Amino acid sequence: MKLIFMGTPDFAVPSLEALLRQGHEVSLVVTQPDKPVGRKQILTPPAVKVCAQANGLTVYQPASMRTPEALERLAQERADAIVVVAYGKILPKSILDLTPYGCINVHGSLLPKYRGAAPVQWAVINGDAESGVTTMRLDEGVDTGDILLMSRRPLSDTVTGGELFDLLAQDGADLLCETLEALQSGGIQPTPQPAEGACHAAMLNKSMCPLDFTKSARTLHNQVRGMNPWPVATCRVEDKTVKVYVTRVGEPTEAAAGTVVAVQPLTVACGDGNTLVLEEIQAEGSRRMAAADYLRGHPIPLGTVLG
Repeated sequence: MKLIFMGTPDFAVPSLEALLRQGHEVSLVVTQPDKPVGRKQILTPPAVKVCAQANGLTVYQPASMRTPEALERLAQERADAIVVVAYGKILPKSILDLTPYGCINVHGSLLPKYRGAAPVQWAVINGDAESGVTTMRLDEGVDTGDILLMSRRPLSDTVTGGELFDLLAQDGADLLCETLEALQSGGIQPTPQPAEGACHAAMLNKSMCPLDFTKSARTLHNQVRGMNPWPVATCRVEDKTVKVYVTRVGEPTEAAAGTVVAVQPLTVACGDGNTLVLEEIQAEGSRRMAAADYLRGHPIPLGTVLG
């Protein structure tokens, strides 16, 4: 098929690479404009642009898709379909209807659950037993289009948001190729999304990072997993913020929530009467390390209450 590919972050890169391996003609890659990154605000291209240029593809980076110029640029390609993977902007109807097969989207959840910007991370934060990817035909809503195919993946209680992100990026690439093949052969009947089970996955931000030890140990463990590697869960040790990367649920305790009940390993009481073991942390001005290594140089007395 002749395709226009629209995507921005690294989640979309495996899908673009898979289309090229399968022999599809990607005549144009549309991605977000380069953005300043880091403390020095270095202008940095999106991951999809880097991949596209490495493969000799034409890249188009409009500030908006809601202009006559953007529509005309895409129309010039006379593509069979537009593939959209984490592009980052809602597309106007004029573009949704531009090609014979419409806009085919890869979304990192089992729709209608987790529509929105951060479906992968919220599946982990909420402690879901499974996740997956969905291909759908985009409409004017936010991830509300008809479902084409789904791929499911069971989740362990140790997988992080970052690890699941990588797994689903590859699953999405595989499912995309399967979807395009089935569309060409007429083997897919698009299915409207059910209303039951629909929910929104809001973008994560740093205000969500602090651990509230009055919650259950399992809830906090899932929060730590889902926010690894960004924005990273945190707690307060005396007057310092400590990032928490890896935890596990410990044994029952009668101590008050937030109390350090052991230091070998570093163990904190939670609101449900269980404990949370902090295994990998990063203190201010330090590197990420095992909690045991940190405690050798920065002892935390038993009975300390973490904020």
